[in-house]
Amino acid sequence: MSQDPRPSPRHKPVSLFVTCIIDMIYPGTGISVVEILEHLGVEVRFPMAQTCCGQPAYNAGAQADAKAVAKQFLNAFEGAEVIVTPSGSCASMVRHFYPDLFKDDPEWRDRAAWAADITWEFTEYLVDGLGVTDLGAKLPPTKVALHNSCHGYRMLNLRSQVATLARNVEGVTVNTLDGSDQCCGFGGLFAVKMPEISSAMLKEKVEHIEDADADIILTGDASCLTQMNGGLSRKGSDRRTMHIADFLAQGLDKD
Repeated sequence: MSQDPRPSPRHKPVSLFVTCIIDMIYPGTGISVVEILEHLGVEVRFPMAQTCCGQPAYNAGAQADAKAVAKQFLNAFEGAEVIVTPSGSCASMVRHFYPDLFKDDPEWRDRAAWAADITWEFTEYLVDGLGVTDLGAKLPPTKVALHNSCHGYRMLNLRSQVATLARNVEGVTVNTLDGSDQCCGFGGLFAVKMPEISSAMLKEKVEHIEDADADIILTGDASCLTQMNGGLSRKGSDRRTMHIADFLAQGLDKD
């Protein structure tokens, strides 16, 4: 990513990168993102050629495969003015790892830097990019707590955006989740390659969720959501996690 200030995303159409897991498992979350952006008067475009950002291959050390997938992403979003994705992990792949992936490839290096500069995680786009902290949403009295996903928290500095948006929903109280910044144990290939450690991490996360004074746990990454809800379901818990986009969208006045 360039060292210059990032270009402002205001007053520009958004090209939505919906991500693999949302496309395959949580299409409703993608719809929620569109509803919120259109509620704010933002024009939303959806490049139909989009696939994966390439992170699984990159994390596995398969650089050639990661480059092939990343090139497809760059071609699909060619001409985009702003790219928004409801995933801190996918946003961090484009923002931090695309420039590294193509650092020795003059043909693609500039395009990677361009994509890094215009890519925003969803809550980051709303709060930091547009300056929007209150969507005018309303819900019945609801207590929530927050799970900070690793990539967004540590690589994109997403510390307060979800809490700010949730706190400004009428009827919502934001409470504390112990270990909110601890990994849930998913980590993409980490959960596959080290299942015992992943399971131990998830067990601790589930215990924290069950102890929290909250009706719902909010997160900004569907992969974490899947991991935590799987653990909660297997334990027979009635607690669940929800993507922040779905939570906000259900409080909008859609009349």
